[in-house]
Amino acid sequence: MKKAIFLLYGVIAYLCFFGTILYAIGFVGNLIVPKTIDGTPQVPLLQALLTNTGLLLLFAFQHSIMARPAFKRWWTKFVPEPIERSTFVLFSSLCLMLLMSQWQPLGGVVWSIENPVIQGVLMALYLLGWAIVFFSTFLINHFDLFGLRQVWLHFLGEPYTHLPFRTPFLYKAVRHPLYMGFIIAFWATPLMTVTHLLFALATTGYILMAIQLEERDLITQFGDRYRNYRRSAPMLIPFLKKRPIEQVASDRQVKAS
Repeated sequence: MKKAIFLLYGVIAYLCFFGTILYAIGFVGNLIVPKTIDGTPQVPLLQALLTNTGLLLLFAFQHSIMARPAFKRWWTKFVPEPIERSTFVLFSSLCLMLLMSQWQPLGGVVWSIENPVIQGVLMALYLLGWAIVFFSTFLINHFDLFGLRQVWLHFLGEPYTHLPFRTPFLYKAVRHPLYMGFIIAFWATPLMTVTHLLFALATTGYILMAIQLEERDLITQFGDRYRNYRRSAPMLIPFLKKRPIEQVASDRQVKAS
């Protein structure tokens, strides 16, 4: 019964995430959904700035703190380990829901593209960014990333095993294609308002900070394998010249000898 409850909890957390991220695509891109990132200001400018900044900080702190190994070790004293990842996913979804529901437009336009061809190109680029995000999660194991693999293995009575270090497809071009997709989606817009600019700047800054924390954890977990990978692949921008990972490993062996 307990295993079934954990599995149900994991599925609910995943569905919550999936619905939230679909809404986020409409929210950031001003598409279909009832409330989007832009609109007519409803509150004074200072109040809107403080509200949006607080919402962004809440999401950043929740996401960063709960993802750290030290927090996980403490957190799993209270939350069963099979549902730890699902709980993280659920909390992240709730924070994102709160951000989108309470977001306050600021008014003002930074740029506005009127050419329909360029508008179409930017919208295609926006959707491509989100496609890269989703595709990247499947490259590294979508179901482990969002907690379903953990609860499913627990349901089957099998022990959880950590995923091996791999660099499939997009991960050979950049170390963080998922974050690259987010940045593309957040900046590719034919109408850049002051509100959208605040969001894009804040989220990009957070992504750059989160990468440093994440890579520190990956080095702790995988050691020289990740150090070599970091030397061989650019962080976010594809096609920057880097040494092949085989050459990096060879150079390290030469130095060691």
